[in-house]
Amino acid sequence: MDADRARTLLEEERAEVQGLLTHLDSTLDQDRETGRGDAGDEVDSAQPLAADEVDDATAASLRDRLAAIERAEKRLADGTFGLSVRSGTPIPDERLEVMPTAELTVEEAAKNS
Repeated sequence: MDADRARTLLEEERAEVQGLLTHLDSTLDQDRETGRGDAGDEVDSAQPLAADEVDDATAASLRDRLAAIERAEKRLADGTFGLSVRSGTPIPDERLEVMPTAELTVEEAAKNS
């Protein structure tokens, strides 16, 4: 894959993830300001905790995606972008178009599942 195309895809991915994180942070701040979960209804008392766990898991997943983007950007700078980090086998451009942070070929990723 052309380095400029890879850079564009990674920039778009970064912008999307950062936008989602910003939105999530804004939503969490708004929930804190409005006192989400302070209704006192015993039946619903676990809902705020469950929602917080989902929010935390979502934020962790987005941070993992940012870390993957940073690793891909490092591979791009090193000249190894588009090669499997395990075997050095080229990752098809079609896969990188869909998942620019791909570190493994489809076959290698399937073996990890």
